[in-house]
Amino acid sequence: MTRYIYFFLLTITIAACSNEPSSRATEYAEENFPAIPFRDDGDLTFLRGGEEIVTIDIEIAESDSARIRGLMQRPSLPEKSGMLFLFERETMQIFHMSNTPLALDLLFTGSDSTVVDIDKYNRPFTSKLIRSDVPAQYVIEVPAGFADQYGLVEGERVRWIRHDADAGL
Repeated sequence: MTRYIYFFLLTITIAACSNEPSSRATEYAEENFPAIPFRDDGDLTFLRGGEEIVTIDIEIAESDSARIRGLMQRPSLPEKSGMLFLFERETMQIFHMSNTPLALDLLFTGSDSTVVDIDKYNRPFTSKLIRSDVPAQYVIEVPAGFADQYGLVEGERVRWIRHDADAGL
């Protein structure tokens, strides 16, 4: 009997730690929120010792309303993509996942483009506040597990460029 209780507890723990949003959360998001398409505003590259680790497409959130909305109401992201939040100055940053159906990693970056803090596997639809441990000027949101998948740690550097809006004209 005890073996079954341990198995049951293990099953619940694994389900709770999943980095994927539950199908129920995804269904809720798709039914209750209009789909917000990903806008490819630029590219962001993670660097270690000057060597490229991985490059992602980024949507840039630089207005107050874009930063407040973030990735809320987005049930999915394209592969190798994320959101870059731009702030005017380096300060302690606070985020939440209340209306966000995606599990996310948050990478806090200083004004010198160095990753100063990483908060991994943030669960969807939670009201827990996610705080940077140190001041940061930029925040990068990527799907949960991304930091582990690419071995990203504090001290990595980032380089990003915005696509030229007039390039197609």
